[in-house]
This record gives sequence, structure tokens and C-alpha cells, in this order.
Amino acid sequence: MPVDQSLQVTAISAFDDNYLWLIHDHEYAAIVDPGDATAVEAALATHQLKLAAILLTHHHADHAGGVPALLRHWDVPVYGPARERIPGIDHPLLEGDVVTLTSPSLQLQVLDVPGHTAGHIAYVAADEHWLFCGDTLFAGGCGRLFEGTAEQMTQSLEKIAALPDNTKVYCAHEYTVSNLRFAVAAEPDNQRTAERLATAQALRARGIATVPSTIVEEKLTNPFLRYRAKSIIERLKNSGRLQVDDPIAAFAALREWKNVFR
Repeated sequence: MPVDQSLQVTAISAFDDNYLWLIHDHEYAAIVDPGDATAVEAALATHQLKLAAILLTHHHADHAGGVPALLRHWDVPVYGPARERIPGIDHPLLEGDVVTLTSPSLQLQVLDVPGHTAGHIAYVAADEHWLFCGDTLFAGGCGRLFEGTAEQMTQSLEKIAALPDNTKVYCAHEYTVSNLRFAVAAEPDNQRTAERLATAQALRARGIATVPSTIVEEKLTNPFLRYRAKSIIERLKNSGRLQVDDPIAAFAALREWKNVFR
């Protein structure tokens, strides 16, 4: 499928720290995780766009809560995870499915990425090198394990990490500074992480978004993709958070540490 150079991804800020992603061709748009219908409608009006599709990654209200209101104004298909019950979905998706939109011209491959929720999915625009991953992978972090297991989340993150290094990661929250503060604590000898934290802090001080990131950036600095690294294992052991040599246990210990990190 040829790359449409006119395609653009625009961030819509919502709530305290959500990003809703508007994919458009300057005429038609698809919205990813429209938790706030009012914010979406405002963005559509500002950019003079017609809504053509809704794409959902998981059932949490800050991602799917705006769907009913949008459907009252727009007769559009709603794509979302087949393993989660979300009102409005008429195109349930599983890994291996492909979403093909005409306007905007876009093809998205579906990945099953459970862990944060039981049926969480992600969308990959392979030609454009874009990933829309909801709350599975964050810049410098990953989602909490609300419904899934550490083993599920590690499998999901490994699947994402296998994407091309130049893939842009469009995650759904502005958590980067807090995530990287933890990343520095988890792997204090990683100079790249310290530098990334300083850059992120400078961006946020100017009100600039820190996302999208890239897959290669995450692999070099995100402790939840680096949970097998010797330095992180030793850090967990030395702090009394890990007693066994097991990568899944290491990931679980890392995630539990992040849950209480301040």
C-alpha cells in the first residue's frame, strides 16, 4: 500500500494528561481512543474535518467514553477489541485483523496486547511506521496491570519491541517525565535515560508534548523493555525487591516498584 504523504497525526489533549490521536488527510479523519467527545468535536471543527472512523484500544472510560456522543453526530464505523465489551463497537478486532479505511486512506494491522486490560489491542500503520498502543506502552514506561498478568504484559511489550526501530509510538498519556524519573532510579548507570529525562523535563517546562517517541528510543531507555538487563536485575536484587533469577518475576517486581514510586 503506497504511503499517502498527506496523512497527518494530530494530538488532542483531554482530561489531565490524555492524548487522543486524530489521523487525517485534511478532509477526513479517524480518531483513536476518543475519551472526550467535546474535545474531538472541537478539533474536527478547528481543522474542518469530517469524522470517518473511531478506533478503540481498550474499554477504560478515558479512552472510550466519548463514543456514544460522537455516534449521535456521526454515522461512522467503530473498531475495537473483540475481547472487551464496549458499547458502540460494530467491527470487533483480534490480532491479525486489518483495518482498511478509504478516507483517510489508511491500513492498520491489529496486535493483541493484553496486560493493562484483558483484551487490549494496538494498531500498527506499517507503511507510515506508526503505532497506536493505548495504555500498553508509554514513553519511558508501561501501563499498570489492572486485569492482565506480568507474563501477558511482557509478551505484549516484546511484540511491540519487535516493530521496526523507526516506528513512532503514539501512546495515550503524558506520563513521560514521571516514567523517566523511575527509569533513572531503576537503571542509574544508563546515561541515555538520564539525558532523555532532561530533554523531557525541558519540553514539558515549555508546554511541549514528549510524544510520540520511537521504538528504538524505548528499547534504549524504557526499563519495562529492558527488564532482562543485568543492571536492572542487580538493582532489583540489591533493593530486596527480587529474590529469584526469573525475568517475569523481575518484570513484576519492576512494575510493583513503579506503582509506589514517588
